[in-house]
Amino acid sequence: MKPNGGEDQTATMETKANECVEVSLDESQAVLRIVIPSHRPGEASFYENFALRGIRVDRVEPGLVVCTFKVPPRLTDRAGNFANGAIANLVDVVGSFVTYTGGLLRNVSADISISYMSTAKLDDEVEITSKRLGQKGGYTGISVLLRNKATGDIIAEGRHSMFRLHAAPKL
Repeated sequence: MKPNGGEDQTATMETKANECVEVSLDESQAVLRIVIPSHRPGEASFYENFALRGIRVDRVEPGLVVCTFKVPPRLTDRAGNFANGAIANLVDVVGSFVTYTGGLLRNVSADISISYMSTAKLDDEVEITSKRLGQKGGYTGISVLLRNKATGDIIAEGRHSMFRLHAAPKL
């Protein structure tokens, strides 16, 4: 046995982690009842309806996008907090907004890192600010800040790296 009960502590932490991600039978059944309709060009996909519905673009300038998002019930965890996965998704999506150029090749995420500072609750309004930090060749660095509009608290800060492959020359 390790000093300070290391093995027991590890087993307890593993048990607690497993309990946190354990899905109830009702939750499992709810997922099975989801019907995902076919996606046609020009229509919103299931993903867009689920993860992005309700986002409002407030300001757009070269290298800057500011959005507002009210935390919906579908994107909260069991404790009623804005789910970390939903926050990561917004860092990815809103971060990519500052690199979009209509009609050109889309960028792909090369790296995302997120620092979670506080949380937001159901129905809190979150301001999402995405800024292009710089660009060199096909690489773009982006900062994304999520802030609770009512309290001013920083919820999360993300760094997002994106890369655009240049089209190969036609022979």
